[in-house]
Amino acid sequence: MRFRATIEHVPTFFRIVQAIEKLQKRFLIKFTETNMHIICNSDANEGGIQVWSQIKLDSIFTNYRIQSNANNEITMVLPSEALLAALKSASASSPTSSFETEEVVMRLAKKNDQALLSFEISGLTRVGRKVRVAHDVKIEVMKPADVEKLSEPMCPEPDVHILLPPLQKLRTIVERLRPMSDILAVRANNNKCLQISIHTEGVKVETEWKDCVNPKTQEDNPDEPPEEARNPEELFTVLVSVRSFLKFLNSHVVSTTTIACICQHHCMILYVYIGDVADAGGVLTFYIPAIIDDEGR
Repeated sequence: MRFRATIEHVPTFFRIVQAIEKLQKRFLIKFTETNMHIICNSDANEGGIQVWSQIKLDSIFTNYRIQSNANNEITMVLPSEALLAALKSASASSPTSSFETEEVVMRLAKKNDQALLSFEISGLTRVGRKVRVAHDVKIEVMKPADVEKLSEPMCPEPDVHILLPPLQKLRTIVERLRPMSDILAVRANNNKCLQISIHTEGVKVETEWKDCVNPKTQEDNPDEPPEEARNPEELFTVLVSVRSFLKFLNSHVVSTTTIACICQHHCMILYVYIGDVADAGGVLTFYIPAIIDDEGR
């Protein structure tokens, strides 16, 4: 089993792991010949959020080489905090860095029978002296049989797709709602309307956007007769944990465009694009389960 790659775009990798670290302390990375997959399953985090991402290799790596008996795929479990620390050290833009990074090589290694993801960082100090820094992140390489058991959540066809406002602005609003309720209602229709609200015995707060975009999907049928189409004003609702939604909103550090899909009373699926949608370097897919509320908020 062999793996080696040069991290060409350290800031992008750093921001992706930064978003994941807020969600789960241990997560999975699956390296294949074409993509890097970052996976968080709900077993190890509060709120049942799952992340299934697919990132193009050339959006982050160069000189990428992988070899294994499992169709040249390697899946590992690793601590997000330790990986984040290694990438922070490798970031030339880090204010704490005492040198300018020239090259970051990531490879699979082993020390004392412990599997590692080893980072070798080469750079130059301000006076032109060469420097090398090494970081080792302890990992657990998964068996192919265990990898095969991994599967994305099964969800019904979404009732509506809508482009979210900038996640940083959305996060500011939800942070203000957090002390007032544990449950957040997210509603959207197919006429560019998005609402988020809380409703308790003591308070009701609602924020509405009326000019969002309903992106076209592969399921859209332009030949569908108007009488068979749904009422575009009909709002579809999902209730989610405020805490879970805020954890998702930490992905504002990497997001350029985010599409939300509401499966009414079932779940919310969120596609966070890395780069422009037309030429995205990858997408992080978040699954947030619905909260069943008997009061019908």
